[in-house]
Amino acid sequence: MTDQYADTILVGGQVRTSSGWADGLAVRAGVIEAVGGRDDVLRRRGPDTRVVDLAGDTVLPGLHDLHVHPIYAGVRERRCKVPQGSSLDATLRIVAEHVSRAAPGAWVLGGQWDAFALGGTPDRTLLDAVSPDHPVILEDTSGHSSWANSAALRAAGIHSGTPDPLGGFFERDAAGHPSGIQRETAADLLAASAPKPTDEEVEAALEWALDEMLSYGITSFTEAAVGFTAGPQAELRAYTRLAARRAIRQHVRLCLVWSPYDPLCEDVIAHRNLYASDHLAPDCVKIFLDGVPTDSHTAAMIDPYKDTEEGRDDAAGRYGMLAIAPAVLDEAVTRFDRMGITVKFHAAGDAAARAALDAIEAARTANGHGPHMHNVGHCSFVTKSDIERAARIGATFEVSPYLWRPSPICSDITAAVGLEAVERAWPVREMLEARALVVAGSDWCVVPSVNPWAALESLVTRQEPGGSADSLGPSQAITLEQAFDLFTVNSARQEGMTHRVGRIEPGMLADIVVVDRNPFAVPITQVHRTEVRMTFVEGAPVFEAGAHRSKDSPR
Repeated sequence: MTDQYADTILVGGQVRTSSGWADGLAVRAGVIEAVGGRDDVLRRRGPDTRVVDLAGDTVLPGLHDLHVHPIYAGVRERRCKVPQGSSLDATLRIVAEHVSRAAPGAWVLGGQWDAFALGGTPDRTLLDAVSPDHPVILEDTSGHSSWANSAALRAAGIHSGTPDPLGGFFERDAAGHPSGIQRETAADLLAASAPKPTDEEVEAALEWALDEMLSYGITSFTEAAVGFTAGPQAELRAYTRLAARRAIRQHVRLCLVWSPYDPLCEDVIAHRNLYASDHLAPDCVKIFLDGVPTDSHTAAMIDPYKDTEEGRDDAAGRYGMLAIAPAVLDEAVTRFDRMGITVKFHAAGDAAARAALDAIEAARTANGHGPHMHNVGHCSFVTKSDIERAARIGATFEVSPYLWRPSPICSDITAAVGLEAVERAWPVREMLEARALVVAGSDWCVVPSVNPWAALESLVTRQEPGGSADSLGPSQAITLEQAFDLFTVNSARQEGMTHRVGRIEPGMLADIVVVDRNPFAVPITQVHRTEVRMTFVEGAPVFEAGAHRSKDSPR
């Protein structure tokens, strides 16, 4: 019978299975039907079967990115894009070029910048020199701070009498005037006055980002903060419209942002299932607990920061900012857990990670242990005692291997917290030894590329791709096999999809990727060079290198 023939057969390469290596596999109706030797899989060939000669290429399970901002990445491609690590002169030159092309009075928006690369924390006067009339806002690499000129501050009505918003602040000069640097919610307050992208721009940005991820073999991802760029309604419209026309091929979890200070978010969460579909699961809530451990000093830390910031010798300047009171947080997480919603925390500092774990433990005490693996996102710093309790309470650590290689933002972090603390930054080895569930998230476009192959390498080397004299927290290095698990079986467990994805074996969905080399058989410093030939989701080819459009910005 023709319905017993395979739809697709991949043969003549190396296939990584749960029990070892095979020569090929057969796919029928989106499911892996057979894995084995050449003759075994070719027996399932029929007159309409597509047979792909791998010519020695390697087949792996599709990879998962559990913390990504696709719309943000696509929108940023069209804005004033400053390469990470750019000097002050280079940054101002790029801004001036964009200003020269902008319509009279138009806003110039973009990023990214780091205080270390600029030679220090900048101020509005530097941007005023190249843009006296056009409002300019540049986000820093973390997305938690912004740098604006005087025209932007005027357009937003921000002046010396403007109070700091709850959960953020405006840095000020000696006279008390806003310096042009906004931290956390102060950056949000300023950005609210800038124009938002249109629905068409948001859809184009998302579609471009989806294709970009498929080109790297990412078959499943978590949108970490719906509404981060264009507001929750606009971004949910983009996801649902693309899903309706089957333009979303990956399996996608949507995290809806919750804050006790924004009553509108409760309505979005209450109506979350209006946006659900075969490939969209809006079953996650994102809670921001702190900021980042850079010159901003907004990550909540147990020990004080090592450097000092002029005019900020208060408790927040020394220890950072915990955004939500523990009692409020515990109640919210317990409620979401009872609703069957997974909670993802932004928790960069160890005090924030502790608050997140306390809230998860409160939910487990109240509701019992359920299937929802609430996860502590970023967890740049976590104490050893907190790591040890994670497995017991069913908490997941989501780490950021795209961030910890030597880079300007990591230099900012080192200056802020000190060398001793950085030795345990992103303590992945300790987490795995404690038998906690550990997964990986890029935080793209906080990082310039969503490439997971560079991240896999840096989990092992803790160096720049290709190797470097400098490293970041080398004592926390793990093996490539462990790193690969973070992106596959561990992520599948976190997503509640262990029975469907994460492994290549009969009965699993054919979410697979064909790459040009076996990453387990090359020197570790070459893993970042891995190139994807083909990506399949549920057996359908959704990316083929030869047919892929050029990676232009979304139009």
